[in-house]
Amino acid sequence: MTRERRERVRKPTSRPAGERGNGVRLRKRARIALGVSAGVVAVLALVVGGYVIRNVTYASWDASRVKRAGFTEHQVRVNGSLLNYAEGPDNGPPLLLIHGQLTDWRSWSRALPELSQQYHVYAIDCYGHGRSAHVPDKYSANALAADVQQFLTEVVGEPATVAGHSSGGLIAAALAADAPEQVRGVVLEDPPFFSSVLPRAKKTFNYVDLATTTHEFLRSGEKDFTTFYIRNAAVWDLFQGAKDRIQGSALSYRKKHPDEPLRLFYMPPVINDLFRGMESYDPRFGETFYDDSFNQDFDHARTLERITVTAVLIHTNWSYDDNGVLLAAMSGEDAQRARSLLKDVEFFKVDSGHGFHFEKPREFTQIALDFEKRERSDPVGRA
Repeated sequence: MTRERRERVRKPTSRPAGERGNGVRLRKRARIALGVSAGVVAVLALVVGGYVIRNVTYASWDASRVKRAGFTEHQVRVNGSLLNYAEGPDNGPPLLLIHGQLTDWRSWSRALPELSQQYHVYAIDCYGHGRSAHVPDKYSANALAADVQQFLTEVVGEPATVAGHSSGGLIAAALAADAPEQVRGVVLEDPPFFSSVLPRAKKTFNYVDLATTTHEFLRSGEKDFTTFYIRNAAVWDLFQGAKDRIQGSALSYRKKHPDEPLRLFYMPPVINDLFRGMESYDPRFGETFYDDSFNQDFDHARTLERITVTAVLIHTNWSYDDNGVLLAAMSGEDAQRARSLLKDVEFFKVDSGHGFHFEKPREFTQIALDFEKRERSDPVGRA
């Protein structure tokens, strides 16, 4: 490059044809490179912009799709308590969906349109969540299962396939064990079998994070659980060096928008959706996992052994942190133990976070739809 510049200065009008050609090619390459760079920047801007837009508008998009699919929202009193639920069009046998802790029926939104093409879908808000009543004396697996069973009798009116996520999976298991005549089959999506029972639970992330935070909040005298959670939750430790900045950003947003769900543009929908559910969440529900009252008279192993209907068990990714805390609902050992106790089970190990139906709705939907096809062809169950 240095020699070429000197020759151009010394003989500006008599450069050899080859060198003139090289210069033209260099300028052309520079223009191409600049064009490519500008294109890359534009693409990156679109990608980042799309990521941000998705993070802050996902809920409205999901709600729009659910509405177009024909879902409507209703309320009914079950054993004296108000239970909120969504119902889809009658396109097949009934499917009852039970969400996990800190969310509501809308957590299923990404799967609902496709599920409703082959099922008559009902999705409830568990007590202490969404628009259902806050009824602390019913915050246990058995009490919730009893009212869900009554819901099946009074509202659904026929045996249903029941799918439950996380704590909803524990409720679904209790229901399937106690009322096999009302359950055609059960889909257990990453429930915390065995790991959520004390004293083992103390070495799980749910206990360290949500259960402990709800316990401390209820003794703090503070009124806003979301703000308390932002300040005290263990979840921020997972972000290491960015912890202080994220907490500061979240507190600032909460201060500016005290009547809205926390929504951080840099957080993926799976995180923002938990904060959406937090707005209607009763922290007393979370404390039942701190004092183990959720599991009162609810033996996980015995419950699994008593399930006679066909089951699907879904296990997501899991790991332990440096302190031996389980960063998941079940370890591999827990999942295998649950699998061995179920009489008629199809097991799926999926590459996903805990919210499989939310993170990978197509894969979850396919499992649920395939399950319905098997039940239709073999309603008695497989050997």
